Amino acid sequence: MSAIGACSLAAVGLAACSGGSSSPHSVSAKKSQTITFAESGLGTEGAQTQKAIDGFMRANPKIHVKIQVLSPDSTTYLAQLEHAFIAGDSTPDVFESDVTYPAKFAQAGWVRSLNSFHPDTSKFFKTEMAAGTYNGTTYAIPWFDNPEGLFYRTDLIKTPPTSPAQVVADAKAAMKKDHQLKEGIAFEAAKYEGAITAFLTVDSAFGGKLNPNHINTPGNRAALTWLYDAIYKEHIAPTAVTGWQEGQVESEFISGYTPFAIDYPFVEALATKPPVKGHVGYIPFPAGPGGTPGAALGGEMLAINAKTTHAAAAWKLIQYLTSPSVETARAEATGDPPSLPSAYTPALFAKAPYFKQVKVLNGYAAPRPVSPNYLQISSDLQDMFSSVYANSTSPAAALKAADPIVKGAATAKAGG
Repeated sequence: MSAIGACSLAAVGLAACSGGSSSPHSVSAKKSQTITFAESGLGTEGAQTQKAIDGFMRANPKIHVKIQVLSPDSTTYLAQLEHAFIAGDSTPDVFESDVTYPAKFAQAGWVRSLNSFHPDTSKFFKTEMAAGTYNGTTYAIPWFDNPEGLFYRTDLIKTPPTSPAQVVADAKAAMKKDHQLKEGIAFEAAKYEGAITAFLTVDSAFGGKLNPNHINTPGNRAALTWLYDAIYKEHIAPTAVTGWQEGQVESEFISGYTPFAIDYPFVEALATKPPVKGHVGYIPFPAGPGGTPGAALGGEMLAINAKTTHAAAAWKLIQYLTSPSVETARAEATGDPPSLPSAYTPALFAKAPYFKQVKVLNGYAAPRPVSPNYLQISSDLQDMFSSVYANSTSPAAALKAADPIVKGAATAKAGG
């Protein structure tokens, strides 16, 4: 992902209110208008988005929505949005955003503050609302959440572990019991974004917090040491994890090769064959002394282009897409977990019981650092984790060395 040149935050307020003398909060009952919605959805997700958009247009016949399908690759998708914003385009009027983008877009003046619409942020999970808030201002609304947590085999692990130490003990016991297992736990340790979310899943269990201004803390050292030890001391994770992303982790779990895996909710839906079928548990990573249960926040948000001349219509679309019935329908069709607690209905649980646990994890899911410089922070963190998982640097030494580097990235003036 490329770095972005920053423009004045004042431009957010000025550009956001463009659109003539009419109030930006009103949608004319007489005048038809067209807005463009940019998303990365393909396949089932894209089809469900179209279905929801069709429903919105039936309910709002004066607003036509054109869907702009951008790349499903996150790096390319971001570059495509950047290109439009740098050019000063008024479209897309409303767009899908990864949970790590809003601060970047807000600092650059590319997204409209939503505070003037007085969104009821209390309806959403607090953790994802935090990802859409920058300097006290709301810039993005959660569309769907994707919390990363701990999967376990309920036929091998009879009761869910209640501490990090018990995860280790249960993994070793399972490996002795079932010789089809190749390891005791699988997690993402490749040099990419997933290494950060896997760490976040474990971090709060040790009292850690990924604050880029100070990462060299006892809690972070304990969490990273636990992951390092899983490979090199306890030998419950293979050295192969240093090349694993979520796809490989998923494959290990659903193939019956590991009793534990740190991954996203989609794993549950894919566990449809023996030996894992019907034997899947999904929990926050269990807390140790002084910690809290852990999960990492993933997901998508919705934001409005600061240059749009159809801000009220764009906001109306966001309200519709994040309404309980629409979110529940999306979850049933695609597996995308709702960002509204109220969208977790008995009907949804009846169709997919694992959403009960997804809702629990959403209450714990920690966002990645909310910063306009997150891409550089992420790169520095990946370098650090990679050195540890490659066994070239100890967790303590790596965090000590990376602390000023990550802080420098966090405090640097975003610019170009």
